[in-house]
Amino acid sequence: MVRTQLQRARNGDVTDAMERVAERENRDPEFVREQVADGQAVIPNNTAHDALDPMVIGREFATKVNANIGNSEETSDRDGELEKLHAAVHYGADTVMDLSTGPNLDAIREANVAHSPVPVGTVPLYEAVARVDDPADITHELLLDVIEKQARQGVDYMTIHAGVLMEHLPLTDDRKTGIVSRGGSILAQWMEENAMQNPLYATFEDICEIFAKHDVTFSLGDGLRPGCLADASDDAQFAELDTLGELTRTARDHGVQVMVEGPGHVPMNEIADNVERQQDVCDGAPFYVLGPLVTDIAPGYDHITSAIGAAEAGRAGAAMLCYVTPKEHLGLPEREDVRDGLAAYRIAAHAADVANDRPGARDWDDALSEARYEFDWRRQFSLALDPDRAREYHDQTLPGDNYKDARFCSMCGVDFCSMRIDQDARDADGDMTRLDDDTDLDASAAADVNRPPVGSHDAAGVPDEVEIGGVTFTPAESSTDESAD
Repeated sequence: MVRTQLQRARNGDVTDAMERVAERENRDPEFVREQVADGQAVIPNNTAHDALDPMVIGREFATKVNANIGNSEETSDRDGELEKLHAAVHYGADTVMDLSTGPNLDAIREANVAHSPVPVGTVPLYEAVARVDDPADITHELLLDVIEKQARQGVDYMTIHAGVLMEHLPLTDDRKTGIVSRGGSILAQWMEENAMQNPLYATFEDICEIFAKHDVTFSLGDGLRPGCLADASDDAQFAELDTLGELTRTARDHGVQVMVEGPGHVPMNEIADNVERQQDVCDGAPFYVLGPLVTDIAPGYDHITSAIGAAEAGRAGAAMLCYVTPKEHLGLPEREDVRDGLAAYRIAAHAADVANDRPGARDWDDALSEARYEFDWRRQFSLALDPDRAREYHDQTLPGDNYKDARFCSMCGVDFCSMRIDQDARDADGDMTRLDDDTDLDASAAADVNRPPVGSHDAAGVPDEVEIGGVTFTPAESSTDESAD
């Protein structure tokens, strides 16, 4: 029987995955093992995911970002989903979740696992719903069958909404937006119509056995998360959280890794308390948060409203941030939405790591600032989070190659560029001296995610090429490859 990363860590073994994680995080392998053994970190690493480049999720490591992709009944197919996967990995997703609810679920899931160098997550309840005419017809056996199959296919972690109990449902009656989680609402309907306890809760130990067999990580879903500021930090949310703490301990008893999902809409002043409460209730299990959104007023800009909350959650100790795109609440994200969502969340994650004084995290900021001050435009572009976007905006007004050596941009022009004026003053005779510009990113102690380029996953296990919509992609391409002069 396959032993999980958690079981091996407890046994004192430093696995290949732990060695790779230590390399990517610039940490000691033994420290990685200790964190996994204590349940403070997880390495989602299904034994059947051959293309995976292992990564770690834990509050003592660099803050990670997940990108949700997936089709719906209305839009997208296998090629469209692979294009979104490629965009997600390219723009720096540390994991992806396939939330497909439309046709061809197996084909899309298998393609994502085969072509993803990052961990792939799913919500198996969605497939169970797709197999029946009425969600009330879902059986315990069907749920276990779907979970077992997805585990065999190589899914690294699964959202299991096992913490939504019958006794919690009346607690949602005074909410403004009720139950906003897909999984939570489906299970609430199932319990109401069948007058039975949550089937995922009832079969939880059976699920643990499946997960232990394939080394699948639990992502314990927050089915009663708040869907607006008014519902944040209420009795329903915290009742479910208490159940998730119990389930965390049960899963660990079975040798299965666990992370816990967190709320979606929370006022900024309540975010740190939410993170600290989860860490206490769930014995330090990594917290994986959606946003949270700090205001409800900005449809079309919720990648911004949520990235603000995500940065605060990361600063308070959340281990992974689930991105939100501009399409949130409005429609299914497409490739450009994935790009914008990931940019917002990579910024939030990096800002949290800088605030938490992660080793070397600020070196990237310092190196880019030095390039900016020296008017080294090409280096500034290459160091940017999104090099193509930075170059595009610069070249909209000053497109010529000669402007790549200019000591100004179109914002201030020649006469009013403060950095040019400052440089000239320092070069003249006087008391002002030249500034330091010696940040060496190659020697930085920062984790991979805190050094450019983003999307620098090892794609050695991914097929060399994949054709999507008549266009051939090479998954190993990095952002610097695509933005080279």
